[in-house]
Amino acid sequence: MGGIEVRGDGGLPRLRGHAAVFNSLSQPISIFGFSFRERIAPGAFSDSIARGDIAALWNHDSSFPLGHTRNGTLTLSEDDRGLAIDLKPAATSYGKDLVALIERGDVSKMSFGFQVIKDRWTDNRADDTVTRELLEVKLYDVSVVTFPAFPQTSAVVREIWDEAGI
Repeated sequence: MGGIEVRGDGGLPRLRGHAAVFNSLSQPISIFGFSFRERIAPGAFSDSIARGDIAALWNHDSSFPLGHTRNGTLTLSEDDRGLAIDLKPAATSYGKDLVALIERGDVSKMSFGFQVIKDRWTDNRADDTVTRELLEVKLYDVSVVTFPAFPQTSAVVREIWDEAGI
């Protein structure tokens, strides 16, 4: 699976894809003049997934909830690629708008909101880069976003009849 997909499910759209990709570098992140890149290790999300209570949001904005693990409208798992999502977005005006934006290709990326629990920093003096590897995080949300930190995520639309080969 290459990104996030929209699929029909009894008349309601369903989004499936990856909010994070393992072992890929983020865009450069600058904080107070210090620059680094992040990489996510497999297993970084496993404790958060087991504990649940994670929201799906539009652009990390809690004013625009799309689903939640506690009510079963959001399911998360780790697979070989990264943090996989299965979302039944709320049938709100902005939920419908989001589906339309994904279908048109205006929105094409995903992200995740988190707190670092365990990380490892690497300073590569050969090319003057600093990398933070996220080993364990507390996950707060997965979001469909316009501008992601990890460009490897993507959003595409696939109707259910495309999947069935019809």
